[in-house]
Amino acid sequence: MKNKVFTEPVIKNTESLGFFESFAPPEDISANGHLIDYLFNYTTSLNLFFFVLVCIGLFGFSYLYHQSRHPKPYYTYGNKKPHILIATIIGIAVFVGIDMNITRMSNNDFTGVFINWPDESKEDVVRVQVLGQQWAWNFRQPGADGIFNTQDDIVTLNDLRVPANKKVVFQILSKDVIHSLYFPNARRKTDAIPGRITRMWVEFTKPGTYDIACAEMCGTYHYRMAAKLTVYEEEEFNHYLAEAAQIHRAVNDPEDADIYWGWKWTSTSSAKKIGMNK
Repeated sequence: MKNKVFTEPVIKNTESLGFFESFAPPEDISANGHLIDYLFNYTTSLNLFFFVLVCIGLFGFSYLYHQSRHPKPYYTYGNKKPHILIATIIGIAVFVGIDMNITRMSNNDFTGVFINWPDESKEDVVRVQVLGQQWAWNFRQPGADGIFNTQDDIVTLNDLRVPANKKVVFQILSKDVIHSLYFPNARRKTDAIPGRITRMWVEFTKPGTYDIACAEMCGTYHYRMAAKLTVYEEEEFNHYLAEAAQIHRAVNDPEDADIYWGWKWTSTSSAKKIGMNK
């Protein structure tokens, strides 16, 4: 593939969706998005099940105890011991069997996967700094020196490019108000907060071009906070990095303070020791 491909604008062709397809979630292109999908589908299925159950009870008892069948009504206040016992057993069963089970699954996914940070001293990860502002996303990747906030950094506006099948670690900050960096196709989002660095890691698995959005209402033009994510095969990504680093080294003006909004990178292994926000 020729290098010129990487400097062309990112364009994504959208196909018209059918009625039922419009209700489907975006395609999952991450290693762990299926965990969130499963929990969502599990919770939705339970809600639908109990909704149907309640409707059967509501309309069923209305039919069975209609005045045409029971001219003389039977009044009960539900305060008898059998009533209290049955209601208590049902409540405990729902709480333990459903609520606590959802909490258990959520906690296992959160502690076992989503905050199981890659060890940057041992793993080959891609590092990205993100600065949210009204109303755009700024992305920064280090150049050949591997150090952030230097002249060879790759700094882009609303355009993030990463390799497939490699863990990407994000450090996120806001310039003004609270934003939320959201990857619909990875089922992941993390708030961008003024004065506080937040973190997230994602492993994208399918090359292509996808949407990035802001999931926090951040002002009048919140809807404009859209960016593009391009996922490359590793070889293509390396070509992009080489070309982009050369271009940005030439255009990054050392005297332009607006370009150097980055910060000193704190690795995930170091963050665990100093208690950095997770």
